[in-house]
Amino acid sequence: MSDITPTPKNTSYDPLDMRNYRIEKLPKRAKGKIEKWLTYIGPPLAVLCFILFAFVFRLSFLEHINPEQLTDAAKETFDKIGAAAFSRSNAFMLGIFLAALILWITEAIPNYLTSLIVIIALVLTGVLPEKKAYAQLGHPVMWLNIMSFVLASMLVATGVAKRFALWFILKFGKNASSIFLSFIVINVVLSAFISATTAKAAILLPIFMVIAAIYGARGGNNRNNFGRSIVLQNLFCINIGASGFLTGSGANLLAAAIIAGATGSAVFFSDWMMAMFPVMLAMMLLGYILAMKVFFPLAPDERLPQIEGGIERLRAEYAKLGKVSLPEKKAVVIFLLILGFWATDKLHGISPTAVAFVGAIVALLPNIGVVKWNEVDVPWHLMLFSAGAYTLGSGLEVTDLPAIGVNAFFDHVGITGQTPFWVLHLLLTGVMVLSALLFQSKTMRAMIFVPIAIGVANRFSFSVISLALPVAFMIEHVYVLPFNSKPAALLYETDQYSMGDTFKFGFTLMIAGWILNIIAGETWFRFLGITPDGVFNLF
Repeated sequence: MSDITPTPKNTSYDPLDMRNYRIEKLPKRAKGKIEKWLTYIGPPLAVLCFILFAFVFRLSFLEHINPEQLTDAAKETFDKIGAAAFSRSNAFMLGIFLAALILWITEAIPNYLTSLIVIIALVLTGVLPEKKAYAQLGHPVMWLNIMSFVLASMLVATGVAKRFALWFILKFGKNASSIFLSFIVINVVLSAFISATTAKAAILLPIFMVIAAIYGARGGNNRNNFGRSIVLQNLFCINIGASGFLTGSGANLLAAAIIAGATGSAVFFSDWMMAMFPVMLAMMLLGYILAMKVFFPLAPDERLPQIEGGIERLRAEYAKLGKVSLPEKKAVVIFLLILGFWATDKLHGISPTAVAFVGAIVALLPNIGVVKWNEVDVPWHLMLFSAGAYTLGSGLEVTDLPAIGVNAFFDHVGITGQTPFWVLHLLLTGVMVLSALLFQSKTMRAMIFVPIAIGVANRFSFSVISLALPVAFMIEHVYVLPFNSKPAALLYETDQYSMGDTFKFGFTLMIAGWILNIIAGETWFRFLGITPDGVFNLF
């Protein structure tokens, strides 16, 4: 066994010390030439785009809006302000949306600052009244996110998450292959309890980075396939794990709320889990097979620990936790109760946000709870970013811009009401999954593409659930490029893989996920009553 010699610049660096892999200690990756170029052109391009679409020329379909095709909210606005003002609001909405998209993609300014600009722009252009624009910070999904970070902090502060992950790795991670499978199980369990993918990434990062070091992966010039595989598989599982549960992320809940608003009936936790849990497991196992057999096969020496005594360091770290403490037991009870109420929401009707609210209150109660407020890590910059995305979605709702654009597109290309269901299913889910390559916000994708699916379903006389829910199931495919999600950006800083590594692995799985959604739509989803039976069947 050969130990890895520390670099002369930092002889005190210990690759097996978990404290070295905390988020705040990860080195900030310098931007490449293309990234720097994008930051330079982002602001002027965004301003130019806004001016062009809001003032210089108006798209023809915005000048000929049929009020009978509008949603109730948009029709109310149309009747209140008149056709000319409504068309002008849509032009402003389109300009603001495209400008925000440019700023989010180029990251020319911080994303939370772009969100603040979006909010005030929608107010100053008159697209939204101040009360509605500012109220998005109080959106139920925002509160679910905040309460989820409280509950995730409870797991971290009490050591429950670390204890479970270390115990599972030491118990079942006997070799390289079983270590990867162990992380699949760990991600599934954490996904059931934690509604924030960033929080899951923060919990697991120190553990899988120490294991990567044990197997000789040190990043940068010392990358190896073990390091590439363990980080990218965890990135994939962190995101896809969220797809198996309604509470897996705030974007899932938002999509369910939009669908409920259009149908008048709720999408329950048990319904979502029944549909997506098998798909989630299939995708995780497929990711494992592709990583281990196709993209990052391990050489014989990569299957052996490279640092002598490395596994013993993990045992020592686990031993430091001591016996299970009373706070840990309380944390486990609180989470089991929360999961129980989430899973039985169809029986009692209490929303996931309300359940998380009560759980967070109990966790924070003096002398009874298990975490103090100063131990809670709520990333407020992410909250402000989300608030801007919700406000943008509210603007799209009152202008009905997505549906107007969809109707104009179908009218222009001559697509009629005889279009087979599977064609629409293929098209809408494909647009949703591939949009993850451009959009950084799952929330924004949910707000744009779920309403589009609802509009298409209504236009072609299919049930809203049949198209909108499969589209919503594709929200969590945000692992291909570093800017596609917060966990992707975070794990890219580990420097264990290149842009090419993450693209070839992630894009393959993204396409596989799309194909699996189509197959499920014609089989499993049809069995569950989500997609229609006997209407233009593909199989």
